[in-house]
Amino acid sequence: MQILHIYLSPEHNFFGHHGQPAGTAPMIEVPEVECVAGKGLVGDRFFGWKEDYKGQITFFEHEQYERLCEKFSVIDVPPSAFRRNIITKGIDLNTLIGVEFEVQGIRFLGTQESTPCYWMNQAFAEGAEDALKGHGGLRAKILSNGILRKS
Repeated sequence: MQILHIYLSPEHNFFGHHGQPAGTAPMIEVPEVECVAGKGLVGDRFFGWKEDYKGQITFFEHEQYERLCEKFSVIDVPPSAFRRNIITKGIDLNTLIGVEFEVQGIRFLGTQESTPCYWMNQAFAEGAEDALKGHGGLRAKILSNGILRKS
């Protein structure tokens, strides 16, 4: 698995905002991030959020980003719009649901699809929520400590 982008955000824009306007916290691209087992990514909004949280880290396929850009003729929205932490290339993330896997010496457990929500229509393009069903990315638990870097 190649890592193209690593994103963190100190605050939630959509999570907990149902029925309210979206937040404005940016996704900040970093060259590396510290993964803490059972806690999440240092500096991210979900770090230590709750015990045994299934989404301590999220992954998203660059190939899906490219597919959506083509489908909706989008040329000016970056992959950070999906608010996933790690943008990957070269792997079908759905194959990692329910599977322990390793990236750069760090162990993860794929827990479930990172289900797209209606905010995707606002953040990326109208229709993005439906187009992402089954391809919304991967939520995972962090099983070992380490530093994850763009590769």
